[in-house]
Amino acid sequence: MRVPCYNCDTVTELEVGFKVVNFVCPTCHSLYLSDSEGQLRLRSKFKPEVNDFTFKIGAKGILKGIEYTVTGAIVKKVSISYMWTEYILKSSKGDFVYLSESDGNWIFLTEMEDKFDIKKHPSVIRYNNCNFDLYEYCDVEIENAQGYFDFSLPTRKIHMVEYIQPPLMISIERINDDETAFLGEYITKGEIRKGFPNVNLPYQTGVNITEPFYFDLINTAIIFCVCALMIIFSNWYIYKDQAQETVFNKTIAFTDFDNKSFTSESFSVKGGSAPMSIHVSTDVDNSWANVDVALVDEKSNDEIHANKDIEYYSGYEDGESWTEGSPFENFNICGVKEGKYHLLITPAKAPEDLRNNAMTIKVVWNEPSSRNAWLVIIFMIAVFLLIRFVKINFEKKRWADSSYSPYSE
Repeated sequence: MRVPCYNCDTVTELEVGFKVVNFVCPTCHSLYLSDSEGQLRLRSKFKPEVNDFTFKIGAKGILKGIEYTVTGAIVKKVSISYMWTEYILKSSKGDFVYLSESDGNWIFLTEMEDKFDIKKHPSVIRYNNCNFDLYEYCDVEIENAQGYFDFSLPTRKIHMVEYIQPPLMISIERINDDETAFLGEYITKGEIRKGFPNVNLPYQTGVNITEPFYFDLINTAIIFCVCALMIIFSNWYIYKDQAQETVFNKTIAFTDFDNKSFTSESFSVKGGSAPMSIHVSTDVDNSWANVDVALVDEKSNDEIHANKDIEYYSGYEDGESWTEGSPFENFNICGVKEGKYHLLITPAKAPEDLRNNAMTIKVVWNEPSSRNAWLVIIFMIAVFLLIRFVKINFEKKRWADSSYSPYSE
């Protein structure tokens, strides 16, 4: 259909495939109305002169596997600060769909056959076994338009009610006595760019009313709970037949092994990897001692070293007694796996300490511990709480423009 504009001399041509009731010039936004003979007559003009539409009339693109042609666009306004643009797309079969754009966020809408009783603006409506929550009802004006329309653009305000269940929404519009429902679904900017590769899309900001959160909170909680149960069960299964075992317990005289290595007898450990706890005691008094323990794998000759200082000091100062340190120390060699080992123990003490004669060392394998398992579980709980906190803030932004926000105080 070829339409010349009498105001700006622009000719718009597009094979639309439907009876045109209204036409709006894409250049000067003059509004034409079809008369009884099918001729387009100039009726009025929209005030805006700036053409800031994303899609040009006649632009073609593929969405959800179907090629569409942009036949029209309407800018709708609730207030001076809140406007959005709806693009009318027609397929080769004559089916219409709609793209709504607000702050660079997009919603793909299709007309519904379902009817809803919204005279009293219920807080919830049901569709497809899902509850849709009331987001807003308002009166909408048409601020601007362009393209071909198979209906008469309303001159009166459109009464609109919106219900959301992200990533879906139901938008119900009443024009005079005609009520039409649309099912909307959030569509990503990437999908729009893929379908219309030659179009410069607007910058995306804010949270759209249908934009899904990054994570499904319920599914995330279920996954974390299943993982926690698996960790607990695995930890129990691996260590259920293992018992605490003392592999070395001996008092070593400093006169025999001061700064010399003592080699223990060989010992074998069986089962899952577990920490090896080393308990040391010695009679230090206002002095220090040290022990170096090397765990030697007799199969590979690999050594794992652990070193500990034992210090104990005491005194009397300013009328008060004080102590620092302890003659007893505990430390671990982590993750000792099944195998055959022996220990190289090197004790040492302060040369001037003549009172301390010996050091007692006790080495225990597989002292019961679920520390690593609980650290992972605590980490998952912390991550879940962080995700929940982020989601609450995300939802607050979504509902910020609604009079029915569940997050309003």
